Amino acid sequence: MTESVLPTRQRLWPRSLLGRNLLLMAVLIVLGQLVAALLVRQMIFQPRVAQVADGVARNVVALRAGLRALPPAQRVAFVDAFNRQAGQATPPGPPEGAARRALLSPLERQFVQAVSRRLGAGDAETPTSQPPQPVWRRDSTGVLALRVVHEDAEGAQTYWLNLPSVFPTREFTGAWLAATLTSMLLALLGAWWLQRHIHQPLAQVVVAARQLAQGQAPAPLREDGPEEIATVGHSFNQMARSLATADHERALMLAGVSHDLRTPLTKLRLGVEIAGTQVDAPLAASMARSIEEMDAIVGQFLDFARSGEAEAPTTASLNDLAQAVAEAQADHGRVLALELRVLPTMSVRPQALRRALDNLVENAWRYGTPPVVLRTGSDAHQAWLEVSDSGPGIAATELDRMRQPFARGGGMARSGTPGAGLGLAIVDRVARAHGGRLELHSAPGQGLQARLVLPMKEK
Repeated sequence: MTESVLPTRQRLWPRSLLGRNLLLMAVLIVLGQLVAALLVRQMIFQPRVAQVADGVARNVVALRAGLRALPPAQRVAFVDAFNRQAGQATPPGPPEGAARRALLSPLERQFVQAVSRRLGAGDAETPTSQPPQPVWRRDSTGVLALRVVHEDAEGAQTYWLNLPSVFPTREFTGAWLAATLTSMLLALLGAWWLQRHIHQPLAQVVVAARQLAQGQAPAPLREDGPEEIATVGHSFNQMARSLATADHERALMLAGVSHDLRTPLTKLRLGVEIAGTQVDAPLAASMARSIEEMDAIVGQFLDFARSGEAEAPTTASLNDLAQAVAEAQADHGRVLALELRVLPTMSVRPQALRRALDNLVENAWRYGTPPVVLRTGSDAHQAWLEVSDSGPGIAATELDRMRQPFARGGGMARSGTPGAGLGLAIVDRVARAHGGRLELHSAPGQGLQARLVLPMKEK
C-alpha cells in the first residue's frame, strides 16, 4: 500500500523550483481566502445574524400582541394588509424556480434557528401553555414567512406573516470565486516572473559547471543582478579562474620537467651506444631498455601536459584514425586486430584523439596480453573507439580510481611494470574535452575493455 502511494506523491510534488514556488503560492492564496472568509463569517455575518434575529423576534412578539388586541373579524384583514405591504416593499427576485427559491442558505438557516430560539424563550416566560415550535417557509416571491398560531375562545387560528427586508436573500454571484482566481493568477504571474529571473542565472551556472567538469573553459558568468545571484556568479568565475591557473601551472611544470629530462636521457642513450664495445652486452641492453622506459614516462608527462592545449576541431573519420594507429603498431611488430563499423565523419581534435588512442593501445600491450582488439561503433547519439585485451583485468573496485592521474593498479596482473600512471588520465581528459566520457569494464580473467565515447553533434 505504501509503495503505491509514494510514487503518486512524488508525481504530484513538482521537481523544479518554479513548479514548487507556483504550487506554494497557489496554496497560500487559497488558504488566505479561506481564512478571510472564516473571519468575515465569524466577525461580521454571525453578529449581524444575531442582531437581526433579536429585532425580528421583537417584531413578531409585537405582531402577536396586535393580533390578540384586534377583534377576531379584523385579524384576517390586518394580516392581508400587512402581507401586501411587505410584498410591495420586497424587490423582485431572480426568475428561478420555486424549488430553488424554497431553499434556505446556511446563514438563513442560522437566522431562522436564532429567531425560533428567541421566540421560544419569550413565550416560555408567559403563564400560557407552551406554544408550538415556530414554522418558516419561503413564498413564491422569495420572502420568508412565519407561521403565527393564535388561540382564543373560538379555537386556534393560523396566520402567515411575511417579514420583508429583514434578512434579504442574496444569490451567489461568484464574486468571491472570481476575486480569488484573479488574485491567484496575478500572484502566479508575479512568481513566474521572479522565478524566471532567478532561474536564468542558475541555468547558466549549471551549463558552465558541466563545461568545467568536461575540461572545457566556460564563458564568464554575469556578476550583476540581485546581490545573491551576483555573489554566485562572482564566486564561480573566481573558482574557474583559480582552477584554470592551477591546471596551467601544473601542465607548464610537467612540460618543463619533461623537456629538461629529455636532454640527459639523450646523452645517456648516446653514451651507451658509444660504450657499447666496452660494456657487457646484457648490461648495455638493460641500460638501453631502462632509458627507453624513462623516455616513455617522460613522453606521458608531455602528453598529459599537452592534453589541455587548445586544438581547433576538424572533421575526421574515426575509422581512418584507428587504421593509422594499427599501421603504427605494425611498424613495431605488434598485430592490432581491427573490428571497424561504418561511421560518419565527426568534428574532433585529431591530435588529442590520436594521443588518447595510442595510450589505450599501449596500456593494453603493456599491462594485458594479446590479442589486442580495436573496435569502432556508433548509434543514433554517439560513436566510440574501444580497445580490449585478454589479460587478467582490473578489480571492479579500482576502475574509478584508475582514471585519476598517477594512479596504478594494485593487482598482480598490472604491477611491476614501469609507467607513470597517466595513460588513462590522458584519455579521460581528452574524452571530457570532446564532451564525451571514458568507460572502463573489466571482469576477472576477461581483460580490460576501455571505451572512449564521443557524442554525435548535430550539424
